[in-house]
Amino acid sequence: MKRGGAVYIITNKRNGTLYTGVTSDLKKRVLEHKNKSCPNSFTAKYNCHTLVYYKGFYSIEEAIAEEKRIKGGSRSAKLKLIEEHNPQWNDLWTEIENWS
Repeated sequence: MKRGGAVYIITNKRNGTLYTGVTSDLKKRVLEHKNKSCPNSFTAKYNCHTLVYYKGFYSIEEAIAEEKRIKGGSRSAKLKLIEEHNPQWNDLWTEIENWS
């Protein structure tokens, strides 16, 4: 059985620094960003902790492919993706924080 995955985008503020990532455990990974578990990381350096976009996939391979597609796109394409799914740039952590 394949393990699922998720692609996500976090930021430090609206229209600020964007970080696109992929994970097999979205809740755990976002919490790591919020807690700055890796203090020398890009997200810790730029204070990226607000989850503004995520999408789940049935396999980690699909999630990795989508991450590559998003990262290969322009900044304006990333902003458009966020605006289409989360026009208020709310922290979507509230949607996932109680996942088991």
